[in-house]
Amino acid sequence: MTTERTSTEPLVLLTIAGAVLVWSGLAPADRPTWWLEVFPVLVAAPLLVATYRRFPLTPLAYRLVLLHAIVLMVGGHWTYAEVPFGDWLRDVLGLARNPYDRIGHFAQGFVPAVLARELLLRTSPLRRGGWLVTLVLAVCLAISALYELVEWAAALVFGGGAEAFLGTQGDEWDTQWDMFLCGVGASCALLLLARVHDRALARLGGGGAR
Repeated sequence: MTTERTSTEPLVLLTIAGAVLVWSGLAPADRPTWWLEVFPVLVAAPLLVATYRRFPLTPLAYRLVLLHAIVLMVGGHWTYAEVPFGDWLRDVLGLARNPYDRIGHFAQGFVPAVLARELLLRTSPLRRGGWLVTLVLAVCLAISALYELVEWAAALVFGGGAEAFLGTQGDEWDTQWDMFLCGVGASCALLLLARVHDRALARLGGGGAR
């Protein structure tokens, strides 16, 4: 526990996030879209700082949160449909559209799955097994549904001005694809990281022994 609490890694991760946030906010393609995209980062970062001493997360969780934050901030800088990496990926794979928003929604399931798993194991009577998996997936899909409702609200409020935030790129099934990829991301996180996460929890002393 001492090693985890005295590690300088969280400060390094926070510094990286701050630097990317500053870069992201310098002359973004669309300022209102930038605010909408980075809003989760502006909420999550202070919350994680405020709870670090009382309820520190595993290093794995903090690293994944940083990666997700970078995905959001990069998307906010260029708008999801115009991210250069997405354009490059579209050309390499011969896709019909910039797939960066697909990456973002995959991350929307992948990262929250680890966070939900950690919180449930550390704060509830749940043990590893089918119910844990079911509830983690349900949490991730609920987050995705909430995000789609936020996009719907933005479309109602801003009309055509919300197009950059929605990032549908003319796809009538964009909402369904977003939620599907969130579910895929959450499933992949549970399949690929469960054992790694258990070891991280054991080192932290927060649920690894159950």
